[in-house]
Formats: sequence, structure tokens, C-alpha cells
Amino acid sequence: MNPKERIIELRRVLHEHNYRYYVLNAPVISDFEFDSLMRELQDLEAANPDMYDPASPSMRVGSDITKEFKQVFHKYPMLSLGNTYSKAEVAEFYERVKRFLNEDFEICCEMKFDGTSISLTYINGRLTQAVTRGDGEKGDDVTANVKTIRSIPLVLSGDDYPAEFEIRGEVLMPWDVFERLNVERDRNGEQLFANPRNAASGTLKLQDSSVVAKRGLDAFLYFMLGEQLPAAGHFENLKAAERWGFKISSLTRKCSTLDEVFDFIDTMDVERKNLPFATDGIVLKVNSLRQQKNLGYTAKSPRWAIAYKFQAERALTRLNEVTYQVGRTGVVTPVANLDPVQLSGTIVKRASLHNSDIIEKLDLHIGDMVYVEKGGEIIPKITGVDTESRFMLGEKVMFIKKCPECGTPLMRNEGEAAHYCPNDTSCPPQIKSRIEHFVSRDAMNIDSIGPETVELLFNYNMIKDIADIYTLQAEDLMFLPRMGLKSAENVVGAIKASLEVPFERVLFALGIRFVGATVAKRLARAFVNIENIMNASLDELKDVEEIGERIAASVINFFAKEENRVLVARLRDAGVNFTYTEKEGTVKSDKLAGMSIVISGVFTHHSRDEYKNIIEQNGGKNVGSISKLTSFILAGENMGPSKLEKAQKLGIRIMNEDEFLALLQ
Repeated sequence: MNPKERIIELRRVLHEHNYRYYVLNAPVISDFEFDSLMRELQDLEAANPDMYDPASPSMRVGSDITKEFKQVFHKYPMLSLGNTYSKAEVAEFYERVKRFLNEDFEICCEMKFDGTSISLTYINGRLTQAVTRGDGEKGDDVTANVKTIRSIPLVLSGDDYPAEFEIRGEVLMPWDVFERLNVERDRNGEQLFANPRNAASGTLKLQDSSVVAKRGLDAFLYFMLGEQLPAAGHFENLKAAERWGFKISSLTRKCSTLDEVFDFIDTMDVERKNLPFATDGIVLKVNSLRQQKNLGYTAKSPRWAIAYKFQAERALTRLNEVTYQVGRTGVVTPVANLDPVQLSGTIVKRASLHNSDIIEKLDLHIGDMVYVEKGGEIIPKITGVDTESRFMLGEKVMFIKKCPECGTPLMRNEGEAAHYCPNDTSCPPQIKSRIEHFVSRDAMNIDSIGPETVELLFNYNMIKDIADIYTLQAEDLMFLPRMGLKSAENVVGAIKASLEVPFERVLFALGIRFVGATVAKRLARAFVNIENIMNASLDELKDVEEIGERIAASVINFFAKEENRVLVARLRDAGVNFTYTEKEGTVKSDKLAGMSIVISGVFTHHSRDEYKNIIEQNGGKNVGSISKLTSFILAGENMGPSKLEKAQKLGIRIMNEDEFLALLQ
């Protein structure tokens, strides 16, 4: 057998063993034998570069090359599901479907695994693209990372699959992997993941796929879409997908009556506690694809499916201490430190107490036996106190008066629940959080600097504020732990690229309290440059649309501090853009003056955000919902059916993007 024939044979054999191990859980060779075959394949591929194949089993080890994620529009929008929390609500859903269809139907019951949603595209039996849910209309292309998940087939088995189809599922981190990862992070002094869902989501968005490969992610697939699906039923399509090599949950059931659905709910409410994955409910779907189509969709979710959420699990444990965390805007959050207790598959040691009002309402004392629940099966919270268990009353929990990090007296604005530290210029956790906010995607988009890098740079005294970022040099960064020359050059390159970020996002990046992305955009357009904003009066700020007293006062307070003015000057000297330009959206015409326009669907020529800018540039106003005052709807493909129905009912004109662009010309 020549080398090229051996490569083909090794790929076939390794795909088969991978499927047996990670999907069937029935390996027939040892790990050592598998690794030996993999090394042989890698050596042969290195010696025969013309045999490169993106679907080779060797691709599952990942690459340490840093890549940015590109945004991809979903061919079929990824909608969310309506939630129910009781059997009565499930019965209402069942009866609603029954009335609408007026014929027999089946319900497919599936476990609702708690991970991060993924959409996979296969063409001619090979994985070609993997995209996150994103905002439902578009997501991030994470194909390189998904290829490292060994339970997701790169090449399908059999020959009866459609030429092209999409299959959706949930990327998960098993409990044992999650616990092991947090032990490692704790040992390394890194921030722990809050839960498996966050760990899975964070891992899937790592730039380095070789790290993703080591994290042990898994996946269950649960929904197939395409033009030529093999069966007329959802359950039957999943069975076909299972034959092709996909990991489909064996807990999926097809039910013919409401009693059978209730029996499944009761059984899984007990069994879920023994599963190796986090779950937070059950998904109920009408099985027939024809009936699904007839039932249709609302604006946000299908009418043929619903999620039943399990009741939060409750446990009783002892309160040992209350500590306090400081966030980016200075908000101080109290955290209860507890005796470890098992809750929904994890050991809970801490729970949020939210604010001083909650503490006062609970009448907490150190040593109290407290009831802990997981809201949505994820975030632990204290919901009550077993006062009858008190035999020695400990110290009453009183909310602190000073910042636990810098000692500054805390403040609380009238009408707000939270206390906050006003020392936003030298309080360490605020500084680090502000830097993380500054470099985030919606702000300066310096994606080579994540939370771990911020922590590293801060601890090594290389940055003390956001302006220090622009003083970093590759030759200084390369000697930091886990950095190296290539990573250092990537960081410096990303910093340089951020100088092109438009003013409205720079203003948002400054982290002014109450100034979100939309408010920043309005301020940038109204005042044109940073000097005008810094010198604006309260009334001048309030004259801007949607800017009220609270936001205006926050802007004035921010720039009243000399430290912040110096910070802006240093950023300007570094080349950061503090002027609003025509490119960012200066009004180009008044052709849409006085018009209120709704955008719906997926577009070809421009993105939704670009169309929003075009509308504003030409004097129009973007609105989110349809009413009698709507001038017209700019509609792309897959326009929401409820919006279409309402538009037709009100007689609102529907305009496609070609007509819209012609109107502006």
C-alpha cells in the first residue's frame, strides 16, 4: 500500500474508531492504539501535503493560529422557544395545537440540554460550516473549533443523506470535564467558570482551536433542516441522522397522548439528576413536518414547539460569611459563602444576595440555615431562611459602608437598589473591568486582549488604565506567561487596528455610567466631537433625543473629573478617533424625513445594521414594531410571519431592498 492509499485507509479507520468511542461509547481499540494510528496519519500527511483534507481526523487536534470569527447569516433563522413552567401550561399548548390542527398529531419529547446552540452545515456528507446562534439571524463561524469536538462527524456514514442540509444542536461541557477544568483554573489562579454552559460557550469562542481541542466539549444534535429531508417526521429524521453518525440523545421519545407527555416529564424530572450533562427542561415538538408548517411561527418562536422548564432544585445549607464583589460600574454585589451542598449536579459554595434590600428582607444572620435554589438551573440564589433551625443567633448581616477593594465610602442613588463605589479611577476591580469593556467587541474590538490577558497586564503593572493599552510593545509583551512573540504581535496589531474604530463606539468604550451603545451613538451624532460633549451643559445634553436627566448628569459627572479628561487627552494623543465623520452617518438626504420604518428579514446587499444607518442618514427613523404610524417595512427573506400578517392587516406597504435602494437613488 503506497503512502496516499495508507492515508485514505487511516482516515477511514480513525473516523470509525472515533465514532465508536465518542458517540456509541463502545471502543474496540485502546487509547494507545488510537494515538499510534493518529501519529502515523499525521506523519504521512506532513510528508504528503497534496493530500490535505479539512475533514481529516487529524484536524480535530486544532491549531494554535489565532483567527477572528467572521459573521455568517443563518439560512434559516434560529428562533427561541416559548417557556412553560407547569403541566397546566403544557396542557394549554397541547390543546392549542389540537384545536388548530383538528387532526391526530404526535409530540416528540427531548431533553433540553444546557449548553450553547450550534448550527452545522453538511454538503455531500462533509462538515463545511459551523455557526453559533448569535442574535438568531447571524452568528460567528466557529468551524475550526467545532472540528475539534469528537462527537461531531466530519464525514458522514452511509449514502442516503441529502446533498446539502443543516443540523442544529447543543455544544456541551460534561459535569466531570467542567469540574476538572475548574480545578485546573483554581490551581493556576484563574477565574473559575460559573457553570458548564458558560464554560462551553466561552470555550467555543476561543481564538486558539488547539486549546478548544483539550477542553473535552461534547454535543447532542436535535433538529434537521433542508429541502430534501429523508422523512416526513422530526423523530424519524433524527433516527436517520443517528445512522449517519450524529450523536442523538437516547432519551428522545415520541408521544401520542398528553398523558404520555406528562409521564415523560415526570420520569425525566427524576432521571436528569443522574445525567452527566446539565439540563434545564424538556422540549416538546409537534413531530410532523407538514403540521409544523401549518402551525407556523410567531415573531420570536415556532407555534409547534415549546420548552418545559424544570422547577428549581432546592437545598438547605449553612451561611458562613458574606463577601462583596465590585463590578465595572462600581456596583457592589454581596455574595453568600456557604457550606458546600449538592444542587442540580454541582457543588454549590456561593450564592448571590443581589443587594442590601434582599439581605434586609431575608433578615440574615451568620450561621443561619438558608434555602438555596438555582434560578434556571444555573445561578444559585438564597430564597429563604429556616428560622426554626436557629439555636444560637449569629451576627446580623449588615451591608458594608465602604468599598471592600479601595475603602471609598459607598453611594446609593435615589430609586436604585444597588450600592456602588464612586472611585472609578483607582479602584482595582473597576479599572480591570473598564479595560475589559474598552477592548470588547462592541467597543474597541481589540479581540487579542481578553479578561485573562487584562489580568496579566494589570498584575505585571503594564497597564493601569485604558490609555496604557496604546503604550504596549511586542518586545515587552512576548516575555509574559503564555504569550510569545506571535501572540504579542497579534495584540499590538489589534491595538493598532482599533484606531480606526468610529467615534460613537469609542464613546461607548469609555464606560460612562448609563451610556450604552445607542446612547453613545446619539451623543456622538449630536455633538460631533469629544470636546463638545465634555463642555456640554445639562440642558444641552437633555436636548438630545432619549437623553434624560440621569444620563445627562452621569456624562457631566464623568467629565467633571480631571483624571477622565487627562485620560481622553492621552487616548487622543495615541490616535484614538474622537470625531464623528460623514462615513459614520452624517445625514446625506431628507428622502426618508418623517418616515418610521420597520426592518425585518435577512438581506443580500447590506446587513440590518447597515440598513439602519442608511435609514438614519436619509432622515428616517428605525422602529421595532408595526403600527398604523409605520410608513413601510423594509423586508428581506424570511420576514417574520407575524409581522407580515400585521402589515397586511393594517395595509402597510412592504418594500424589498432593491425597491428601497432605488427609492434613495
